Amino acid sequence: MEGGQTHSAAPTYLGWSIFNTLCCCLPLGIAAIVCSCRAQNANVVGQSAIADDASRTAKILNVIGLVCGIIFLIIFIALKATQM
Repeated sequence: MEGGQTHSAAPTYLGWSIFNTLCCCLPLGIAAIVCSCRAQNANVVGQSAIADDASRTAKILNVIGLVCGIIFLIIFIALKATQM
């Protein structure tokens, strides 16, 4: 072992960020991709504090983007249903 420390990489949520960009909410998805890439780069360099912070931010942005996308979809379907 190197110094007795174990380092686990922070999740990047890059796939989820790309999905949110394409399907749910473009602005929040782009911001989440940026944070995901920051987390990935910090993981590679070994900066776990920065990686954890960027990963947490990406997750929050993804959750908000997904909720916004679902709300917009429900509103769209409701509007289309009332027009028929």
